[in-house]
Amino acid sequence: MVVTSVITLAVSSMLFLEWKRLNSEYVIAFDPQKVNKENIEKFNIVRSVLRDRYYADVDENKMLEGAIAGMTQSLGDVYTVYYTKEQMQRLMEISNKSEEVYVGIGVSVMMDNNGLLTVVEPFEGSPAAEVGIMPGDRIVKVNGEDVTFIKDEDLIINKIKGPENTYVNITVYRPSEGKNYEFNVQRRKVKYAINLRSEVLENNIGYIRIISFNDRQISRIFNEALDRLLAKGIKGLIIDVRDNPGGYYDGVVKIADRLLPEGIIVYTEDKEKNQRIEKSDETELGLPMVVLINGRSASASEVLAGAIKDHKKGMLVGTTTFGKGLVQDIIPLNDGSGLKVTTARHFTPSGVCIHGVGIQPDVEVRLDDEYKDLPISQIPRGDDNQLMTALEILRAKVK
Repeated sequence: MVVTSVITLAVSSMLFLEWKRLNSEYVIAFDPQKVNKENIEKFNIVRSVLRDRYYADVDENKMLEGAIAGMTQSLGDVYTVYYTKEQMQRLMEISNKSEEVYVGIGVSVMMDNNGLLTVVEPFEGSPAAEVGIMPGDRIVKVNGEDVTFIKDEDLIINKIKGPENTYVNITVYRPSEGKNYEFNVQRRKVKYAINLRSEVLENNIGYIRIISFNDRQISRIFNEALDRLLAKGIKGLIIDVRDNPGGYYDGVVKIADRLLPEGIIVYTEDKEKNQRIEKSDETELGLPMVVLINGRSASASEVLAGAIKDHKKGMLVGTTTFGKGLVQDIIPLNDGSGLKVTTARHFTPSGVCIHGVGIQPDVEVRLDDEYKDLPISQIPRGDDNQLMTALEILRAKVK
């Protein structure tokens, strides 16, 4: 039988292992085999000192909310986050939207390697594009509040969102110029950008750029684009996932299934070694492929690149990917608040853990210095030496 140590609070509190009512007071219960008694005592002392000696009135409910958020922060995992009731409500609104139009400023974003929310692309004709926000801009302030210390992109997005026809003040850092710019941006109805571009390049080589997998229809959009290219007689295919921050897991699995022969696409594994395996059927594309990757290719992009590489069905060209290979679950709590918790890791078919390592290219090609900080969409095609290398590889294969 596990014995528990308790600290008694005079107000409502959050449980750690279990909670119960005792003598009309609430109890936080700990396992004494895992938690130092000194830390339990210290928790209660700090709470009492702040309540009794802080110069202003203290809202103990807010203090406990802060303690709960601190539990997630103590893990050192920027993807495990506590959401207040208001934050959780906005997150669910964003996650559950299926419409093509939403109220916002019209940008796709991702967290960069420095933990800064970075603009991947403003949507065409969006409020963000109109005021001059550019791909590659790092969002550093929202309405004057420093957001560089916030490492969960959803929390920053929640601050940017608001009612239609209201304004939000956004400060960005532009690495290409080494300057900050401040923009007052109107929130308007914005149509989601199409997350894919396709065309036929020289030598009948097809090109598909997947800007993001953050579209529940992305596998259908990809298949329709691929079918159009096949109808035009392409003999090879370049898939460009540079600057792609990821998105829906099921979407990338379906895309990989279209391209690859029978076998494992990706699997996840939790701390109990339980695995969830995604597999492709025997139908495959059967064309030579090159996948373009860079340090801003993350999550679902890495799943696709890793699967194609391990199946030896295409070459990876560019630089090592971001290295985000974690699975998060959203867990609603009874009061409307919630948790986003990392529950498992992604592995490639050969057993390589993506997280913290990334996917290495078969052919490493770096952009010239003048373009290294620019988003892919701003690099002149003739100067894009990663794309030129991909074309060179495929030209030799489609002769």
